[in-house]
Amino acid sequence: MYDLLVVGAGPYGLSIASHAAAAGLRLRVFGRPMASWRDHMPRGMFLKSEPWASNLSDPDGRWQLDRYCADQRTAARHGEPIPVETFAEYGLWFARNTAPEVDERMVTRVTPCPGGFEAVTEDGQVVHARTVALAVGVMPFVEIPPALRDLPPSLVSHSSHHHDLSRFRGRDVTVVGGGQAALETAALLAEQGTRVRVLVRADRLSWNDVPPPWERPWWQSARAPHSGLGCGWRNWFYAERPGLFHRLPESTRTRVAATALGPAGAWWVRDRVEGAVEVLPGHEVAAAGPVRDGAGVRLEVVHRTGGEGTGVLATLETDHVISATGFAATCDRLTLLSPDLRAGLTSGAAGSPRVTSVFESSHRGLFLAGLITAPGFGPAMRFVHGAAYTAGTLVRGVRRRLRAGDVGAAVPAPGRRGHSGAPAGVRG
Repeated sequence: MYDLLVVGAGPYGLSIASHAAAAGLRLRVFGRPMASWRDHMPRGMFLKSEPWASNLSDPDGRWQLDRYCADQRTAARHGEPIPVETFAEYGLWFARNTAPEVDERMVTRVTPCPGGFEAVTEDGQVVHARTVALAVGVMPFVEIPPALRDLPPSLVSHSSHHHDLSRFRGRDVTVVGGGQAALETAALLAEQGTRVRVLVRADRLSWNDVPPPWERPWWQSARAPHSGLGCGWRNWFYAERPGLFHRLPESTRTRVAATALGPAGAWWVRDRVEGAVEVLPGHEVAAAGPVRDGAGVRLEVVHRTGGEGTGVLATLETDHVISATGFAATCDRLTLLSPDLRAGLTSGAAGSPRVTSVFESSHRGLFLAGLITAPGFGPAMRFVHGAAYTAGTLVRGVRRRLRAGDVGAAVPAPGRRGHSGAPAGVRG
């Protein structure tokens, strides 16, 4: 029986594996390394985060993005976005140097068993471990608006379903959403000759500012420090103090996780959208259906001025809709967990599982990482930057749980103080 089974081999899973291996844990890692970055992002995309805020985490901090780029004789400079392809290759390089060999099979089911957990792979192999760390990324949590959900994939897809947008060359595509995924997808489509428009629910687009220079007068840094999530003290708190964020009342954490760092385009994609892509602000899809014998989509769109009021209903036809509407990380979407295990997880107001100060769920020995922990640890968990805090803290929690030996039971429910408590014997 392994000490730890890591399910997922993206930035969070690989970082956890690196810290666990350095701690001497007997572990197994499953998943296609950097799958979301290799398979679910179109060629030509860039990282929105700064290169120095996009490191995977090893205990010694040796295997960072700038070192990989230096080895490849490419640049990793502040204010210069990194291609997604470069970041994916960096993740593979990190895995080769810091983690045990990754088994690329998918885990299809995790079930509690005496002394820990039983995991079943896609080809039926059974693996046992005393603890499990789920680092499943974002793909299980794809969110498509209700009005579009009943249409077939030939007519509606999510922005994360595309590695190659060339199939839309010369066609008409409508992108739904106002964040980075929507705007960069629309820019790439327009640049290859696709007729594209963007429907944005907000009454205007938001754009991130050009980052200030890394070296600047001390008083500018004191007023608005750099952080992995952008400049300013609030962003610094979210990025650099997830543990303190976890101590906030649950209502505050839930609100911040849902609203902070809302939909916005990166500064470097703005010129590729404005004047090149038709943007329809204040528009929301009310209904949709197939037309032309299933070769296109008719959208019933509500146009609201100022974001309020009943609005005006309009109709438009398009060949395909790409929904760049984010992800909803809730307990019910953790379908690789057995039904009894999934149903037994304690969830918070946002529907995500509650986690302790060491990322342990309400089922002892089951640890969670990544997007699904954002309501507990803040906006940093939506970005690669959160992997460093997660990996070190989670592995400490795993070691404590292994020493305690009481794996498999439910963690006592948190008290009425508004945030998840730690299991007995564990402190934040």
